[in-house]
Amino acid sequence: MNKCIKITVSKDKIPNDFLRSVVQKHAQKFNIEGIAQVFVPDKKVRIIACGLKPDVDGFIDQLHKRFSELSIQGVEVEPYIKDKDYRNVFRIIE
Repeated sequence: MNKCIKITVSKDKIPNDFLRSVVQKHAQKFNIEGIAQVFVPDKKVRIIACGLKPDVDGFIDQLHKRFSELSIQGVEVEPYIKDKDYRNVFRIIE
């Protein structure tokens, strides 16, 4: 069964290399497709992650672990309806 989620967090709270060194690394590890995108005007990072339910759950668990290690608060996770074909790739858009 497939699952998609949207994670939103303030850009000010995450380190500069976090998207590539943590998010993309774990997305590849768990076979996640989607995007991580920085929205400059509102200083938010939006992560769309889609994959098999156990893989998405593992991905979320790893991100929550890293967020807590870095004392990052205000992380929003919500269900997401896939509206694009990510072609089995996880991309970083900065």
